[in-house]
Amino acid sequence: VVKLTETLTNLLNKIQTIAEKIQNNTSDMIANKEFLTQGQVAETVLNLCDDEIAKIVNGKVIPGDRVFYPVKPHIGTTAPGVHQPNFTGKAVVFTIDATDKTDAERVEFLAQHVEKNGGKVACFISQTTPTNLQEYISSKFHSHIVDIKNPEEVQRWLNTARTNIGEILGVIHITGKLPGIEKLTEVTRPVWEELVEKFISTPATVAQRALEQFVPGGKEDPRLYKDAKGAIMIIGPDLPVGRKVTGTQRAQVEVFRGALRPFTTTVNQELSDVLKSKIRMFTIFPGSVTGSEPNNQRIADAFNFLVTENALSSAEVIFCVDETR
Repeated sequence: VVKLTETLTNLLNKIQTIAEKIQNNTSDMIANKEFLTQGQVAETVLNLCDDEIAKIVNGKVIPGDRVFYPVKPHIGTTAPGVHQPNFTGKAVVFTIDATDKTDAERVEFLAQHVEKNGGKVACFISQTTPTNLQEYISSKFHSHIVDIKNPEEVQRWLNTARTNIGEILGVIHITGKLPGIEKLTEVTRPVWEELVEKFISTPATVAQRALEQFVPGGKEDPRLYKDAKGAIMIIGPDLPVGRKVTGTQRAQVEVFRGALRPFTTTVNQELSDVLKSKIRMFTIFPGSVTGSEPNNQRIADAFNFLVTENALSSAEVIFCVDETR
């Protein structure tokens, strides 16, 4: 008992020493080198919840703990141009959660782009995709209707694709457009959970299983990620199209695009900075604030860039490909 007590005491002292070093180093990044107390944080949050204050600070950045970290620019517009890669002998897997015909036509365009340049294509279409869109895609490419919300099923189909059509060069996930919603703040809880699943949970599930495909055993031994290669692309919801698009319509889409941004940034930081991996995950946001029609060729160009060595040195991992002048 005495020995155990001594061991635990030493461990706690070690943890305290490390924590104090971290806090001391981090405090140098704060203006007056003092962290906010829990009471101060609570008071800040309480005041920010006030209706009048909320109107004043809406859309502005409030530094909660006054810590400013140096960050790289992660968001770009058009992806850098590269020579058209040859996809011969490689496969690209599409996981599709289409909402309307334009989503299906985007899959068609990108899949044809892969095939035209020598690659093979497999399409895994969500069970929740409308039947007419399932049939549209299935009539043109090798396809299966699957439960892409189920991690085990996604993993199984990725394994099947690798066995049947060869090495997987990249996985492209299409979230589909935001379904027609009058007011996002008034949807029922089940509808809200469906939206979260469609635009946040499912892309994360696909990305996670794709990573396990690129790095078998990496879940148990992260060291295996070092120098491993692979490409993941998430194509997020489009901004609404038209000359009379309202700010509310754009804002509703931005709720989910906004959730995908930090996810994409964090995944790539972990892959490159921590795990020293050569796997990259890009997120593409089609559409423009002007309401112009998105250009699928720009998405294809972004995928071309993603699968080249040039992508490894790119800090930009999120591309609003249609926001051009």
